[in-house]
Amino acid sequence: MSKFIIQGGKPLRGSVRLGGAKNASFKLMIASLLCDSETRLLNIPDIGDVHFTKKIMERLGADVTDCGERIFCIKTKKVNSWKIPGEHGKASRASVLFAPVLLSQFGKAELPLPGGDKLGNRPIDRHIEALKALGAIIKVDHQSISLTTSRLNGTHFKFPKNSHTGTEVMIMAAVKAKGRTVIENAAQEPEIDDLITYLNKCGARIKRTEPRIIEIDGVSSLEGSIHKIMPDRNEAVSYACAALGSKGDIIIENANPKHLTSFLGKVREAGGFYDCADYGIRFWYQNPLKSIQVTTAPHPSFMSDWQPLWTTLMTQASGESTITESVFPNRFSFTNQLKEMGANILLFNPDISNPNDYYNFNLDDDKPGYFHAARVIGPTQLTSIHSSVSDIRNGATLVLAALIASGKSEIDNIELIDRGYENFDVRLRRLGADIIREK
Repeated sequence: MSKFIIQGGKPLRGSVRLGGAKNASFKLMIASLLCDSETRLLNIPDIGDVHFTKKIMERLGADVTDCGERIFCIKTKKVNSWKIPGEHGKASRASVLFAPVLLSQFGKAELPLPGGDKLGNRPIDRHIEALKALGAIIKVDHQSISLTTSRLNGTHFKFPKNSHTGTEVMIMAAVKAKGRTVIENAAQEPEIDDLITYLNKCGARIKRTEPRIIEIDGVSSLEGSIHKIMPDRNEAVSYACAALGSKGDIIIENANPKHLTSFLGKVREAGGFYDCADYGIRFWYQNPLKSIQVTTAPHPSFMSDWQPLWTTLMTQASGESTITESVFPNRFSFTNQLKEMGANILLFNPDISNPNDYYNFNLDDDKPGYFHAARVIGPTQLTSIHSSVSDIRNGATLVLAALIASGKSEIDNIELIDRGYENFDVRLRRLGADIIREK
């Protein structure tokens, strides 16, 4: 197990170029299995979730070749298996996304139950109900999911709660189903629109008729295409918070402001500075930050993945900030590590009159000891820590806190950071961070 050793307190300055979005890249790789001819995906990031997905695809028989700088060439003619080995389920949630493509090709699929980040339960019930509506017969036990169908057929389906991955699963299943599918309460994330753009290039017939309604007319076959993956907005926010938290100045090349509207609004409200130009977005610290209120919600609102980074940034803001998490039931566990570093944070549960409508997670997944809001009083001088990473965003958050803190921090289990961040230590070092990787 590797670790980062970080000497904090140095302003970060310079430029960093975004790679392809983690939450688009590996999903587009899986979607390419729907095609009869070669797909070439550009701007593929060098991250763990991409390599993990590549291994699964190759186990199924696909030919996934690194054919240039940040390019995968994917050929699917030799795909001959509908089973994903059990060991591939624990490390990632990618396995469930193979269900629609395997059902389309073989009429059956066998998958391990998905694992991944520990954010409280991230239920697959929404994905299962969507596939059932299209005609899949599904059996779930404590280790695996078995799916069969004689034919997937178009349907009209409304998600009871917004589901990013559920929407992607249903799109991939419906694109070659017979007839028309209408998805209501569909997720709006730009990664989903990137998936739609790619599939339409391949011959699919998908359109958003309203922000949360997607219509799909099934087609009999798809042909591969060339597609450039959108930039990673989570990576952009990570470097933006590093610039502001370290009192630095960072240009984030390729950052798309349309993907970051809610974040940019909060940066300005908190007194941070940014400038959008043809190169991307520049973020810099000029005056002390101010405390504000933030509530996470599905896109286009403030993204849940940004919340831990923002909470950490608010330890450096003057006054009392309130951060409310409505997407995941247990996304404030990282604050225990910030408290060890000296942060003044109080967790609480807000008084919500209609929690079932307010929260995007299933209320049955809520547990005693889970908190959905935090008060952060700042600014506070964070001190060094020796801690371990529990998930991707927790890892980026620990790194951000260590960069802000005084003293030398050690962060273990950084392989989880590698799942979603490309050469994180190398890129931070080029910005002036004192960070080394040790094995």
